[in-house]
Amino acid sequence: MPPEIDPTWTSLLPPILAIGLAIGTRQVYLSLGAGVWLGYTILAGWNPLAGLGGAIEGAVGVFGDAGNTRVLLFTLVIGALIATVEASGGVRGFIDTLEKRGWASSKRGARLLSFLVGIVIFIESNITVLVAGAVSRPLFDRQRSSREMLAYLIDSTSAAVCILIPLNAWGAYVLGLLNEQGVEEPLRLFVQSIPFNIYAIAAVLLAGVVAVTGWAWGPMKRAEDRASRGELFDPAAAPDVDESALVPEPIGTIPPRLVNMLVPLGVMVVMMPVGLLVTGDGNLLDGSGSTSVLWAVLSGLLVAWVLMLVQRGMTVEQLTTTGLKGAGGMLGMAFVLLLALSLGSITRELGAGVYVASGVAEAGVGPALLLPLVFVTGAFVAFSTGTSWGTFAIMIPIAVPAAAALGLPLAPFLAASLAGGIFGDHASPISDTTIVSSLAAATDHISHVRTQLPYALLAGSVAIVGFALIGALV
Repeated sequence: MPPEIDPTWTSLLPPILAIGLAIGTRQVYLSLGAGVWLGYTILAGWNPLAGLGGAIEGAVGVFGDAGNTRVLLFTLVIGALIATVEASGGVRGFIDTLEKRGWASSKRGARLLSFLVGIVIFIESNITVLVAGAVSRPLFDRQRSSREMLAYLIDSTSAAVCILIPLNAWGAYVLGLLNEQGVEEPLRLFVQSIPFNIYAIAAVLLAGVVAVTGWAWGPMKRAEDRASRGELFDPAAAPDVDESALVPEPIGTIPPRLVNMLVPLGVMVVMMPVGLLVTGDGNLLDGSGSTSVLWAVLSGLLVAWVLMLVQRGMTVEQLTTTGLKGAGGMLGMAFVLLLALSLGSITRELGAGVYVASGVAEAGVGPALLLPLVFVTGAFVAFSTGTSWGTFAIMIPIAVPAAAALGLPLAPFLAASLAGGIFGDHASPISDTTIVSSLAAATDHISHVRTQLPYALLAGSVAIVGFALIGALV
């Protein structure tokens, strides 16, 4: 944030406008774009024309950050990978294998599949939801279970699972933040914080309960009732992704082959730690998460192509056409992510997170209330900005040194900072993970937000009580 900017309450207006419009109009592009425009209008001294110019340059500026550019590229490449795996018969082979064994012949089986895929593929949150969505969506449709239920299950097993595992892109990022705070053994502290990350644990366990029991209430109950009648979508809603591009017609007479899905995905999972090792000069924890993710997806796509060429199932021209069509189907998602990244950038530049966190710090609360307050503050910052990683960067430098100054254990305060960011990531309509989850499930984004929010609030309530109890004991 530039030093001349003094954060005030107006820094909260852009995310508030974006969230309000998203919920009220169900128009994600309009809502995010309006939030970006308002942010740059405030930055330009409330000049709306200058704000429009700033918003355009701000969107262009997103590509100035290598990490952001890799995320946008990864979004297009994963679309090409999913389309290639679909066209190669890999997904059909996977589904046929499950059905032959009777593992996904019911709504419960479909729910458990999406839940377990989310647990197993933990290398990066967006990869988790996109893969889980691709393999589970046909089964959910066949069993007449709602796309909203699928979006909830894959969203709840993405960021919440990734933050509980140190050796992935999320872990590498958090360890880097801890290093910046002078923590001598960041990995040890991270591992110690995992049992205290109440929200992430509660969100995953709650999703597991829903997967097993099918427990649906509130808006989710209405979505499930609608799907049981064969209505995939809310009549007032529409998905924000071109599903036909991600599920192409099989080429020629390619038979369903499970190997055509498992091998590319396996290579992708293995390449993630390899990428972290290479980019970290031999130290996995110093590696670049965004670079490793992009390498992993590109490796998976390359292997999928090689398999098809070896099997003589598709020509290079057919592979290229399929890949480009799959990438094209993700253009809507890429544009939404571009707007979300632009909104996050201007929100940080205006100092929204710093404004909220400094207000909490000035309140002078006692140690017993400080831990739940760290969680609530992080949750509010993440919900308002739509970024868990940005929230980590704001909250960790505040919470960890504060705990050290008070002579309190660091692990619970690190966990509260991370848990707050995960809640906001899970619940906010402007979070990239929430957006990607709705797109991966091919459902309306606001329908996903409305059906998921009651579950997120339930897990969040458990987290507040848990952190209050821990705060009273430390």
